[in-house]
Amino acid sequence: MWKYGFGIPDELFLRGNVPMTKEEVRAVSLAKLRLSRGSVLWDVGAGTGSISIEAALFCKDGVVFAIEKDEQALNLVIKNARRFGISNLIPVHGEAPEALLDLPSPDRIFIGGSKNRLGDIIKLSCEKLEENGRVVINTITVESACEAVKVLESSGFSTEMVMLYVSRAKKVKDLHMLISQNPVCVISGDFKGKGES
Repeated sequence: MWKYGFGIPDELFLRGNVPMTKEEVRAVSLAKLRLSRGSVLWDVGAGTGSISIEAALFCKDGVVFAIEKDEQALNLVIKNARRFGISNLIPVHGEAPEALLDLPSPDRIFIGGSKNRLGDIIKLSCEKLEENGRVVINTITVESACEAVKVLESSGFSTEMVMLYVSRAKKVKDLHMLISQNPVCVISGDFKGKGES
């Protein structure tokens, strides 16, 4: 259904009441993942599957595991995958980090939801990540961003943090008013090895 690059319009996804990574944040997050056509990606806390869908469309020779503990959300992931004609996306019902234990090792990991278990999820993800792998984490709270950086760096990762502020124009009579979306912190990490500074 979608034949272009990153940035599928939000309205093309089935959503219901499930949280979704919005179009502009999704495009930056996917760019920070630095995917290849053969990447194996874990999307932890997949929500509607918007990250999983776009990644699967790009990683045509790879596979995307969409991990989600909420059954309603996982059903949306499955429906959205069908909607976009995707066959290389595997939905995984379960709560991270336990749901990650038996999955094939990835070379890319995206963490968008953690339900107060972010540190444990990052630690296990870092253990399972293949050499030269990359992790991207989206957070909306300062505390989660600080925890993500701390755990990544203590696990031997170099980190980068970008704060995204997106405003969308809304027409009010003959004028356009910019309405701010929630700011999102996009943290990316590359493994550099234990003991390196």
